[in-house]
Amino acid sequence: MDFFEAAMLGLREFLDRGGPVLVAIMMSTFVMWSFILERFVYFSFAHKGHAERAIREWAARKDHKSWHAHAIRDQLISEVSQRAHQNVELIKLLVAVAPLLGLLGTVTGMVQVFDVMSIAGSSDARGMAAGVSRATIPTMAGMVSALSGLLFMNQIERGAQRRTAELADSLELGEAR
Repeated sequence: MDFFEAAMLGLREFLDRGGPVLVAIMMSTFVMWSFILERFVYFSFAHKGHAERAIREWAARKDHKSWHAHAIRDQLISEVSQRAHQNVELIKLLVAVAPLLGLLGTVTGMVQVFDVMSIAGSSDARGMAAGVSRATIPTMAGMVSALSGLLFMNQIERGAQRRTAELADSLELGEAR
């Protein structure tokens, strides 16, 4: 058995112990991390081009003082800011949902424990162990998912705000008439 097969077997066993809610946590974590990685790729490669385009467009204008010019400047800043903050709210949502899915796993696992207790009595420790496992593993997975996403979500949000502020500072503003 090679490494990939062993890893897949271990993952399958882990998912079986955690129950169906663990699969939902895993899928939401993959989606969350896809958006986090997309934001890092955007800031590494595309953001600079969008900001430079806005700076060029502003510099090409002769009028920097009128109300209309100020409105165009605000529009340029807003467009770049919107691109920089894209998917941040979705990442926040997925970070918030992860512990709730873990709690759902806890509840479904405890229901399984109570089912075993009602059928076999409280002396069947083996029967209850599967339910306890289905109660604790999703809780742990939901918290780990949320904590990992929270660290990077804050970094992404602060980076988007900083880059938007830097763009606003770089667009020279004249006095409005």
